[in-house]
Amino acid sequence: MANGQWYPPEWPERIRALAEGTLTPVPARRAATVLLLKDSPDPSSGPAVHMLRRRASMAFAGGAYAYPGGGVDPRDDDHQIRWAGPTRAWWAERLGVDERGAQAIVCAAVRETYEEAGVLLAGPTPDSVVGDTTGEDWESDRAALVARDLSFAEFLDRRGLVLRSDLLGAWTRWITPEFESRRYDTWFFVAALPEGQRTRNASTEADRTVWIRPHEAADGYDKGELMMMPPTIATLRQLFPYDTAAEVLAAAPARDMTPVLARARLVDDEIILAWPGHDEFTKRIPTAPTGGGPA
Repeated sequence: MANGQWYPPEWPERIRALAEGTLTPVPARRAATVLLLKDSPDPSSGPAVHMLRRRASMAFAGGAYAYPGGGVDPRDDDHQIRWAGPTRAWWAERLGVDERGAQAIVCAAVRETYEEAGVLLAGPTPDSVVGDTTGEDWESDRAALVARDLSFAEFLDRRGLVLRSDLLGAWTRWITPEFESRRYDTWFFVAALPEGQRTRNASTEADRTVWIRPHEAADGYDKGELMMMPPTIATLRQLFPYDTAAEVLAAAPARDMTPVLARARLVDDEIILAWPGHDEFTKRIPTAPTGGGPA
């Protein structure tokens, strides 16, 4: 393949069906993902980002590199959540949802980062962060969160912790194309690795995790060595101008959060699939079935 763009073989047929009106789009489930960053000794090389490789057996984007993240838990809007940083009203305006939805999305970002990377953006006070989160006691709670035996509000309450929403920056928002069988409305956040904490592969969905600089990851994608979905490689390229994690976080409030949604349209004998503002992902697909899609 020319690059590492994730492109399932069933897409052309589903796109044709959507264009013909025979495919009804499934609702997009709300989700959150976090670009976890850490600075390198050489600031000129820029911060590194934590990425995981999804197991090849996964139904959605198997084998692709991504960031820690996942769907919103219905209990993520629990009113008991202990909260620090910008208000829920502020986040609601920033994310383009109501206040309950804003809390749920921010909580999902923090919870999923802990579930999949072992990193927790919370502390005992509004201006502190927990240190090392390894050990049997922490792992027991993390496993209960993954199994949904424990809600995030219950977890924070049990630990006497406050969610640090101020440690997150909203970066971008992408919605899975309407022709996909699994769809997500995903908010991408940025955050710096808290001092004293460390990442680990805590996800059952990943077979590998890496700290990698955005330029290196993008180079691997361009060579076809690292497979990624469009929003992943797009966000990596957006990190190129920044030398530190603090610079990335400082830039977040000015980021446009208008959702990016791929559109398919018929032009002559082709279906053109395009992501607005991201021309590199444009695909041209013959309208007549060819027995399989491009790789």
